[in-house]
Amino acid sequence: MIKTINVSEENNNLYNYLSSAITPRPIAFVSTIDNNGNSNLSPFSFFNVFSVNPPIIIFSPVTSIRQGTNKHTLDNIIKNRECVVAMVNEKIGQQMSLSSCNFDKGVNEFKKAGFTEVKSESIAPSRVKEAPINFECKVNEVIVLGEKAGAGNLVLAEIIKIHIDYKVLDDSGNIDPFKLNIISRYGGDWYGKTTNESLYKIKKPLSKIGLGFDNLPKQIKESKILKGSDLAILASSEKIPQKKRTDKYRDKSLKEKHILAKEFLSQNKIEEAWQILL
Repeated sequence: MIKTINVSEENNNLYNYLSSAITPRPIAFVSTIDNNGNSNLSPFSFFNVFSVNPPIIIFSPVTSIRQGTNKHTLDNIIKNRECVVAMVNEKIGQQMSLSSCNFDKGVNEFKKAGFTEVKSESIAPSRVKEAPINFECKVNEVIVLGEKAGAGNLVLAEIIKIHIDYKVLDDSGNIDPFKLNIISRYGGDWYGKTTNESLYKIKKPLSKIGLGFDNLPKQIKESKILKGSDLAILASSEKIPQKKRTDKYRDKSLKEKHILAKEFLSQNKIEEAWQILL
């Protein structure tokens, strides 16, 4: 069965549905200053990268659903047009959560949550020493999405400098996801972390055009054993390979062949899977 929600009629639970369904979300740990030079530090999980040239990240401080007021971060950004966006790993997750308390305006969350301010090189807001990556940003635009409680405010921040802890880099100088160990936001009190069990690779079909589901042989496409992800691997092949002469699988039933093919596909042995299926 499917639960269908008319969003124009659903107000009380809409935030919970959206924040629980659209997951996992990275966390922007945003440092700003007010007009008096007071530092502010607050996390936002409505966040991602949206452009490389120019390098633009966007996060959205949502107008308080309970109080209908703006975040101090948003007030500071509108006035000063600068911010640091730090990434949050498991090591600082609890401290990050503490910083999200509704402290009074002017209170320094760096001090409240036990973080160390590091002077930025190009802007006034401080970097977070304990964070594995810090982005110094100029704010190009703030797009207000609504006036009611729960409305988003898209902060379009252009990255001007990136600071990466060498500890999260591999031998080639690339960011290692396991060393970075970023945490992500789910609904309610749930967070995700980077583990061997939670990460896996899907090869990008950039250098070739896959043959597609529509060109798979009928007996493969209508298999009761092979599921969507299995068929997608086969359909990513440029063409159906030529069948090699072998008696290895001659005595296997169609079901047994498909079970074996599924096992080969799980081991990324795509050619072997094709040969069983042809």
